Amino acid sequence: MANFRHLLSNYFRLSVATVSFIVMGIILFSLLVSNVTPNVVDVNVYERSPRDIQSPITIPLEDQTEARKKLAEESIKNEYTFNKDLALVQAEALKDLLDIVITITESEEKKKKEDEATLTLEQKVVQLKDSINKSDISDETYIALAEASKAELNNVKNLAPDVVNKVLSEPVMVEEVEEARSEAIQLIRDNNLPYSLRNATEEITRSFIIANRTLDTEKTRQKRKEASDKVEEVVIREGEVLVKSGAVITPEIFDRLKKVGLLDQEMKTYPYYGLFLFVLIVMAGLYYFMKEEREKEHFRKYVTIYALLFTLTLVVMKVLSVSTELGLMSLMYAVPVAAGAMMIKMLFNEELAVVSTIIFAFSAALIFNEQTAGNFNFIMSMYVLFNGMSGIVFLGKTQQRSKILQAGFFVSFIAILTVASVLLLQNGKFTSLQIGLDLGCAAISGFISAVLTLGLLPVIESSFNILSVTKLIELSNPNHPILRKVLMEAPGTYHHSIMVANLSEAACESIGANGLLARVGSYYHDVGKTKRPHFFIENQMNMDNPHDKIAPQLSKTIITAHPYDGADMLRAEKIPKEIIDIAEQHHGTTLLKFFFHKAAQLTDKEVAESDFRYPGPKAQTKEVAIIGISDAVEAAVRSLSKPTPVKIDGIIRKIINDRLEDGQFDECDITLKELDIVAKTLTETLKGIFHSRIEYPEETKKVEKQ
Repeated sequence: MANFRHLLSNYFRLSVATVSFIVMGIILFSLLVSNVTPNVVDVNVYERSPRDIQSPITIPLEDQTEARKKLAEESIKNEYTFNKDLALVQAEALKDLLDIVITITESEEKKKKEDEATLTLEQKVVQLKDSINKSDISDETYIALAEASKAELNNVKNLAPDVVNKVLSEPVMVEEVEEARSEAIQLIRDNNLPYSLRNATEEITRSFIIANRTLDTEKTRQKRKEASDKVEEVVIREGEVLVKSGAVITPEIFDRLKKVGLLDQEMKTYPYYGLFLFVLIVMAGLYYFMKEEREKEHFRKYVTIYALLFTLTLVVMKVLSVSTELGLMSLMYAVPVAAGAMMIKMLFNEELAVVSTIIFAFSAALIFNEQTAGNFNFIMSMYVLFNGMSGIVFLGKTQQRSKILQAGFFVSFIAILTVASVLLLQNGKFTSLQIGLDLGCAAISGFISAVLTLGLLPVIESSFNILSVTKLIELSNPNHPILRKVLMEAPGTYHHSIMVANLSEAACESIGANGLLARVGSYYHDVGKTKRPHFFIENQMNMDNPHDKIAPQLSKTIITAHPYDGADMLRAEKIPKEIIDIAEQHHGTTLLKFFFHKAAQLTDKEVAESDFRYPGPKAQTKEVAIIGISDAVEAAVRSLSKPTPVKIDGIIRKIINDRLEDGQFDECDITLKELDIVAKTLTETLKGIFHSRIEYPEETKKVEKQ
């Protein structure tokens, strides 16, 4: 039945928390929905614009970009390559052809001299055709070459290659080939060659005149590509004025208005889907971030307070955003976001404060977008982020209210620097009045944040029964009934508690924990000893130790009962839970070594350690862990006959190491580095208490006389 009630309680607690997050999400959506509603204009072609119309988005104009690229490509002329070596190549080829003809002619002339059988004209022509194998030479030319003598052919050989070389030494394009061939023919005709051989020479020479300046397709393509790539993309940029007030809306302007979505009269749903996803991500992230707290009993109160601060901060931003619609742009810099960030840090933790500030910054980008062309005011987002972070950073790890006002001045300083940087980065022309108003509102934001934090913190702490500084100071009053009871009934315990308070406060403050909570918790941590004060050694003045007369098991029962007796007494007096936890947890599950060893000596049976341990729970917070250490250290050092700094430091570190090895810090988030700082702080504090004193002369003389 008890388990069922526990499960039901957990389910109810988580259900309430889930509802709280849903409510927060609904509020966030409601505050931002007006800022994402699409703006539309009701205009027609050739009408005059009722106002300056800016583009809400950045959108590329692909058709115009492609048209510009095409023009850029067309402006690039074809690239050609001039082959200077072609003249020599063609001339040499022509020489080779004529050498073949000359060789055949020489052979025939030699046969003729030696009265050998020679080739007929037809046979010689066939041999020339087979040897030259050039289809663009006519039969008449082959006949002329076959009939020519060696001397005539040598004249052709001396003339024709030179003509080819000369003509092709200059660039000749495809369309200029015929003109170049005509030039070559004219050069040949200027020489005295037989008519039939001259025609053959002209035809052969013509066949070797070809274009030496040709189109370079790859180079041309590359040049055109480079020209195309240099063309900047045509875009309508966010914030660009598409048409000024009073200007006529031309078809081109109308088309631009349509492309950026300013003429869509139908309600667009995409921005609402986007906002829903944004809210969903924020709420899911926060819910996951608080996963450790969800298992704790105070989670309902925890999430309720957070929802209140979260909503209040957003509402304040929304209210101030109305000023931008009225033209009072400077007032947006007075937004006291740092107040929400600092209160979340002081009431919860730094990590949650940082996450919340980031959420506030994203939300501010939407909330303050009225005077921006798009949906996001990135300048205001940056300002809110710096504003909140500066408050968190300056507060540091301290929980002192006196530092809130200082943090306010620091927030103002950072806000002024942020606004100044924005004004300079915009490189705009601002009047002295505008600059003064912007910087003045930025300065006010820090002051307002400090005042709101100082004013709202006590109200929240009181309304939700949070252990506030005021409450702690009230509980630290020596005239408090419980403390007077300890003083009157267990004076040794009272003195011990004061010593533990001094030690634990110094140690807590050295690592950024709540020193005041540790001090006040130490005052009350041993109130359970008032139930049986004489069973505790600090109250045994001039009397026998009652534990000498009872069994160690009974002694253990009496000693281990005092944390829980104290917790019951504190609950009855409705003392805050944090103080009750200190009383209940400061011994954790430590072992009563003295009575354990005593029991082991009185019996031959094995004695279980678990029978002589405190029931727990172990320390859940740094403050409880440090009070437990200080409690053990104070008792141990008090037992030293001649405490020295070395002995004190050794005892402190042994106590900490023993508790560390015993797993007493497993359930709190104290680190090894912090434990080292605690050890050093306790050593320094105890050295101040047990310092060596000067021996006065009179006292020395008295000692000598004795």
